[in-house]
Amino acid sequence: MKALIYKELKLSMHPICYLFVVLFPLMILIPIYPLGIGFIYVLTCYPILFLGANKGQQSNDLLYSTLLPVRKKDIVLARIITVILMQVAFVLIISALYPLALTINQAMADAAKAAREAGELAEDPVNAGLTLNSFVLLLAFALFGYALADLIFFPIYYKNGRSIVMSTLFTIIGYVVYIGIFTIGLPYVPGCEFLNELNLGIQFICLGAAIGLSALIHYLVYKISSKRLEKVDF
Repeated sequence: MKALIYKELKLSMHPICYLFVVLFPLMILIPIYPLGIGFIYVLTCYPILFLGANKGQQSNDLLYSTLLPVRKKDIVLARIITVILMQVAFVLIISALYPLALTINQAMADAAKAAREAGELAEDPVNAGLTLNSFVLLLAFALFGYALADLIFFPIYYKNGRSIVMSTLFTIIGYVVYIGIFTIGLPYVPGCEFLNELNLGIQFICLGAAIGLSALIHYLVYKISSKRLEKVDF
């Protein structure tokens, strides 16, 4: 398994995937920007990873992997672990940038207050959806959403090992709708304003629950996808 994961990271992963994972967390530093949007870009790495820009599907990476002295289910597991590593790396980087994002937003809030007092601004700028006060809750929504996205992507792709367009399309559309509802739209629903004032302890409970559910869903993804790949005749 260690050798397969090494192959994924060194051969299958296109450099642009690493670039996406490092750069798009910086979107948290953009003031008054929907915080959930940045998480979507991890999913755009999927077609790059599976197609590989002259690697991946275009060079029959899956066929090559099945010819190796490894089990098909290990091939699936290695790819799932690779994707999870991308997701976790993204979350860790964006979390590391959180204090700086708080500083920038506080400076902007102070500037807006001064402008309002001077009569240059009618009202304070408003964040779309969840704010930095609910950052831990945002991570919970994002991680659970990644698990659901993988539940869509992997079973579709490994049904025949070639459905990269359909799997990517359904995955990204599904995640966009999900993240749009739960991190951008939901806080505006009457009665749901409390999401931006949720106690930090409760947010961490939600994060823990999301991690646990994500692990269970990824196990289900592994079982379904590996069974489907076993039936594929190359």
